[in-house]
Amino acid sequence: MRDWLGLVARLVVGGVWIVAGLLKLPDPAGSVRSVRAYQLLPEAVVPTVGHLLPVLEVTLGVLLVLGLLTRVAAAVSSLLLVAFIVGISAAWARGLEIDCGCFGNGGFRADATDAYPWDIARDVGLLLLSVWLVVRPRSRFSVDALLFPARRATYDVNDERTPDVEEVR
Repeated sequence: MRDWLGLVARLVVGGVWIVAGLLKLPDPAGSVRSVRAYQLLPEAVVPTVGHLLPVLEVTLGVLLVLGLLTRVAAAVSSLLLVAFIVGISAAWARGLEIDCGCFGNGGFRADATDAYPWDIARDVGLLLLSVWLVVRPRSRFSVDALLFPARRATYDVNDERTPDVEEVR
């Protein structure tokens, strides 16, 4: 059952990252505008973050959907989601009226504060799925399972663990 939950978590989180990144890629200026609107980063790094963020999102998404380097991708996903939750919360606390820029657009928006709780809830849900994958990265239909098969321990008659032949080599 846990392997199936891992598969669902990978596909949901990975799919969201892919969609979010692909929607931003055609409009790099919009992505930069979104990062700038939060007013959290020094202006010198805003363009770099704005341009690299969509690429990172698509890369994370592809890794998660494929199940390749799942624990690492899920850890980066978790950190990024925490940063997004902090950013949205900070914007809300400071009374900024901005579109989160999660799926493109970005910049100022008049009714943005109504969306902040939903944006945060969505990101918390994705964070929980990402943390699950950090703790338990093995799942069905993953490239990791092909590249790094699980080793099974064998036990002798005294219930003491003996290493597999492959582990001894």
